[in-house]
Amino acid sequence: MRSLPNILSTIRILLTPVFLVLFFEPELWLKILALIIYIIAAITDFFDGYYARKYNIETTVGAFLDPFADKLLTLSGFAVLPFISAEQFPWWAIGMIAFRDVFITLLRVWANRKKLPMATSKLAKTKTTVQMIFLYLGLIIGVFKDATFFLGEWIALLLSTNVMFILLVVVTLFTVYSGIEYVLNNKRLFKSLD
Repeated sequence: MRSLPNILSTIRILLTPVFLVLFFEPELWLKILALIIYIIAAITDFFDGYYARKYNIETTVGAFLDPFADKLLTLSGFAVLPFISAEQFPWWAIGMIAFRDVFITLLRVWANRKKLPMATSKLAKTKTTVQMIFLYLGLIIGVFKDATFFLGEWIALLLSTNVMFILLVVVTLFTVYSGIEYVLNNKRLFKSLD
């Protein structure tokens, strides 16, 4: 049971490249399979955290593996968005989200290794929820964008507006703001670098 959270994190890491390969396949059924794999991988994140908390399982490997697997999966999802529509999902916004998330994750891993408490915030948890809702919407758009039935037409209409771009800007600003708040709430950690 002690190794279960790490096994789930490893599964998440292994499923990420499978998702990426299938997502870029032209066949609709393979894109749908990619989305299903992404959802399964995301579900493993819930369960590895659940088991680690329930059985009080904390390992050095797990402290690194879990956040690495989380960010690899999340950022892989964001990375495919510009390929769906570079206008609606520009690289600069994806880059800002990636920088914030990687920076805070590295800070958390470092603090954990130094046995320094790192304050979390409700805003950061809300940020994750907002990111996930937007990301799943973006991935669904990517999967069905070229569909020959009505869903493809609706998505084409949606992409002809700036709705997704505006939503991405809001998600990006929210993500960056939550990162700034994280740094301010944990500024004492930076004194430990001296």
